[in-house]
Amino acid sequence: MKLDKVIITNRWALKQKYDEKFDRVDMAIQRLIAADQKRGLDIKLVAIDSEPDMAAVHGEAVKEKEDQRAVKQAVDALFNAYEPDYIMILGAQDIVPHQDLKNPAYDPGGDDDKVVPSDIPYACEAPYSEEPGDFVGPTRVVGRIPDLVRSSDPAYLVSLLGTAARHRSRPRSEYQKYFSVSAEVWKASTALSLTKIFGSSASMAISPPKGPSWKNAELGRRVHFINCHGSPEDPSFYGQSGRSYPIAHSAEKLIKKIMNGTVIAVECCYGAQLYDPADADMQPGICSTYLKDGAYGFFGSSTIAYGPSEGNGQADLICQYFIDEVLDGASLGEATLKARHRFAQAYTHVDPTDLKTMVQFHLFGDPSIHPVGAVPHALARTKAFKQAFREGQNTRGTRRLRRERAARTGTNLRNSLGTPKRSEETLPGEVKTVLESLARESGIKRFGAQYFAVKYPDEAMVETMKRFAPVREGRALYMLSGSRPLPKEAPGRVVVITGTVQNGKLIHMRRLHSR
Repeated sequence: MKLDKVIITNRWALKQKYDEKFDRVDMAIQRLIAADQKRGLDIKLVAIDSEPDMAAVHGEAVKEKEDQRAVKQAVDALFNAYEPDYIMILGAQDIVPHQDLKNPAYDPGGDDDKVVPSDIPYACEAPYSEEPGDFVGPTRVVGRIPDLVRSSDPAYLVSLLGTAARHRSRPRSEYQKYFSVSAEVWKASTALSLTKIFGSSASMAISPPKGPSWKNAELGRRVHFINCHGSPEDPSFYGQSGRSYPIAHSAEKLIKKIMNGTVIAVECCYGAQLYDPADADMQPGICSTYLKDGAYGFFGSSTIAYGPSEGNGQADLICQYFIDEVLDGASLGEATLKARHRFAQAYTHVDPTDLKTMVQFHLFGDPSIHPVGAVPHALARTKAFKQAFREGQNTRGTRRLRRERAARTGTNLRNSLGTPKRSEETLPGEVKTVLESLARESGIKRFGAQYFAVKYPDEAMVETMKRFAPVREGRALYMLSGSRPLPKEAPGRVVVITGTVQNGKLIHMRRLHSR
């Protein structure tokens, strides 16, 4: 049975969370389903904890909601049975967990994220694993509508479901004006990103001196692009100039100021982290606030994210690609998938920070929403065309062609992209000397050193790639990471320097800063 969209949740967990108020959530879900059906989508709500629902797809019901392996297996069973064009996960991680992947860039003295909570495994056909390198070939369109972590008030989730049910596509002209704020130290990088997307960076605001009290006219623009610092369980983003880190963007100052249909891409560390505001003794995060006020989609990172101080890389690129695809008419979910593809396709291999970037950015929002409406060809207005495609078969057919292309791209990446694997080998002395000198020049007095072999898939290479086999065998990565001597509470302390080594010779270097 082929479906257009599957909504996946844990019904028992939802009922336990909202207790006697669960009916309000259930009614909101049914309103979304009815609205999607009016749009011509074949849609199904599936509870992964339900024995009948999972038996229907020859899968096992999830008995413990925290069992990430069981949840991943359930999602795979559902996809294999229904082959949906869209997978919408319903609920925060206390309803349907993220998949915790090992942080490929982990260093207790630098990047201290031990795991990366991620939704990318749900977008991949690879089986359950904690290794991020197993998920470099996404082929599925996935998004999540989250509720508030451990909150028993259904009003927030009902609001988000209502936004999805009432959404409508708009002309690109309504998304051509943007709001952007950049930390002062990254203004050149942010300007480059905005110029690539919009053709101009003239509307970019810089912090300091600006923020966080933005004008309604600024916040009312329907694309937001943020390149600032973020911290764990923090409802603010921070600018930077030297050792000054003023608040640049605050959840408190966004309430009731966001335009319906807004799409947001955030480079900040922890920009899309979901946390219990009661635990943090503060209000919900910026991502939760945007969604509550009617934003359609929020694209951000669950952990420490990276980018260069000038030029573009990592977080800059994947956020650029997401907005670019949305403006081109893609659904939020397809824009997420294509952003991951475009990011990975730029490399022959990914280093630890590249790999972390791929798995840490995910979408909050209904993946089937097209914020920007496609511009039809003249052919679509002819009588013959309308008669041939009276019931929307053309939309469904072209969508399936796009999914076919995405499956090909994801499969090729999985079968060809090199990924880092930690090794105990030592680095040639002259290479080590160069990287350590650069670390000291970068203000890192204490740093950890890690060596990675580049592992390529075992599948046989196509004929044109066989001549590169000897080169691939001699490729490795060396990474230095540490923290700049700043106050412990200061964001953006982590600096990573990566060198690519070919047959013992240094052929490429990068220096990245945590966002």
